[in-house]
Amino acid sequence: MWMIFAATLINRSGTMVLPFLAIYMTKQMNISEAYAGLMVASYGAGALVTAPFVGKIADKVGALRVMKFSLTITGLILFVYSLITNFYLLLAFTFLWAIINESFRPANMSLISEVVETKQRRTAFALNRLAINLGMSIGPAVGGLLTLINFSIIFYVDGFTSICAAIFLAIVRWDKIEEKGNSDASVHTTEEKHLGVLKDKRLLFFMLAMTPILLIYFQHLSAMPLFLVHDLNLSPAVYGALTLINTGLIIFFEVPLNNYLVEWSDRKNLALGAILTGIGFGAMAFATGILFLIITIIIWTVGEMIAFPASAAYVSEIAPVKKRGEYMGFFQMTFSFSFMAGPWLGTLVLENFGSFTLWIGAFVLGLFSTLMMLKLKEKPTPVKDK
Repeated sequence: MWMIFAATLINRSGTMVLPFLAIYMTKQMNISEAYAGLMVASYGAGALVTAPFVGKIADKVGALRVMKFSLTITGLILFVYSLITNFYLLLAFTFLWAIINESFRPANMSLISEVVETKQRRTAFALNRLAINLGMSIGPAVGGLLTLINFSIIFYVDGFTSICAAIFLAIVRWDKIEEKGNSDASVHTTEEKHLGVLKDKRLLFFMLAMTPILLIYFQHLSAMPLFLVHDLNLSPAVYGALTLINTGLIIFFEVPLNNYLVEWSDRKNLALGAILTGIGFGAMAFATGILFLIITIIIWTVGEMIAFPASAAYVSEIAPVKKRGEYMGFFQMTFSFSFMAGPWLGTLVLENFGSFTLWIGAFVLGLFSTLMMLKLKEKPTPVKDK
């Protein structure tokens, strides 16, 4: 798990292109804001398309191979990306980049499920999120400085770190690690082994229950900054400073928090995370100053820290051993869909109905998700696979 953590950290520490993609399109390529938005949407569409298919591929050829392929080809794509000047070719290349780059996620979560025992999975997924957040606190900050020198540099640095992560995965002795990890990985009922993903009512119900939380969560990228600037008359710099609260809490407290809650069932953790997310965003309906905003951010960040690792752990628990990648891929679709739909829906409600309606609606969605999480079915008594 620490090797996966290290590889993820190497890769994420070089994440620079995606955060600056829209700016690159408008400033360097002289593309309108609308077309820049289309470019970002193209990435989101690629991420949505690839999730279920790459998970199935990971089950067939191995999650580790998919991760190394994703990192290597992503690096090569980024080396070429800045040389392209045609808009339609860039659009197609962005779509391809998303398909390859985002194939890392379900394979990554599948590998974690393989090498970590059930009881430790929530902590393991929290540790993986720690690597992501640590890296994302480094990559965009360094990338911003590099753009002052030459915008094209970020493509080469991002691509280089991606390939470095692939090389790191290639030199780790995984054959010895895997023997130690998965003592309980073969525990599944005969019925589950032959169950199709789209016929698994537990997974479909869970994805439906998880979607409202994610729709709420992604408001921190769209409606929330607009609310702070336009409704509360705060500067964009204040919004940037407030996001550090979220990142700081995750870096310092997510892993120990999930380790503390290790005896709780996934259902309880998911319900708690959902209601805290709803309360945190919903309370912004009554925000008038920075202090109250800080409290709301702390509340929904705690909800995020509990719900997200528990969600991945739950999927890894209900997935048959030979279909973990496929299950993780479909689970990843809820993130991709919510990333596309959440910001659009939030800004639409904010513009037409106002901030109070938006945040109260967020609370209602959180409550709805909480009630659904409490109805999640526990795993039946298992038998060993043969």
